[in-house]
Amino acid sequence: MSEITLQTVVADLDRLPALSAVVQDLLDYLQQPEVDVGQVAQRIARDPTLAARLLRVANSSFYGLQGQVATIADALVVLGLRSVRTLVTGAAVASHLQSLAVAGYDGRAFWSHSAGTALCARTLARQVGASPENAFTAGLLHDIGRLILAARFPEAYRRVEAHRAQRDCYPLEAEREVLGFDHTQIGAALAARWKFPAEITAAISWHHSPADQPDGSLAELIHVADVMAHALDFPGGEDDLVPQLSSVAWNRLGLGWIEFRRLLGEVDAQRGDADRVLE
Repeated sequence: MSEITLQTVVADLDRLPALSAVVQDLLDYLQQPEVDVGQVAQRIARDPTLAARLLRVANSSFYGLQGQVATIADALVVLGLRSVRTLVTGAAVASHLQSLAVAGYDGRAFWSHSAGTALCARTLARQVGASPENAFTAGLLHDIGRLILAARFPEAYRRVEAHRAQRDCYPLEAEREVLGFDHTQIGAALAARWKFPAEITAAISWHHSPADQPDGSLAELIHVADVMAHALDFPGGEDDLVPQLSSVAWNRLGLGWIEFRRLLGEVDAQRGDADRVLE
């Protein structure tokens, strides 16, 4: 039985399939301080999968414009350039990582939870006055470290899952007890390598420890969104444990239980959007 370290996993990130030249060019362009909307639209149009996913997000029930956003130029008008910049990052990385084949791993369930968390995060962000698009992207990518572990180190992942099932504990606890590190550290390393926005990288890194981040951080919002997604059965399953809710994150967001139940209902009504995000 081979042992792995966090350094081993991080070094292996360089062996992941590279982002396509089209996507990499787009992401590099979006990193510039000033960008031209027309150039952004042209670059997005060069990747039909990415363009289609962005249009589905723009046409989701969250924006109340179903079917009215027909072109990338329309999406840029509806969402705004800053929002598109963030959403493109998430959509490009998600599309890329969905291609990872993992024997014995339920990738559909993984992405269902990711999309559900993204919807919860976006709804929470609108409630508390944060950026819905930053929240959506961070929610979509918050657990990418777990996918990397399953795809690149399946033996280690199976040991984690066996430990979790035997102890009936949370996946995070199983990772730390079996490996000595966890998926948040892997995800943060990948985010840094692929130059995610700093706020999203921090949310991936700290969504299980939001109290260790400053008040108002995206990590606390993603933490609560993650709990919401589990409570709403994204992805579901009889052995799915709802994570413990951080009282610090809850109090910082300033939500009451009545409005929280209302937000759960709003996300539940958007459940179909999660499937469209995955298409």
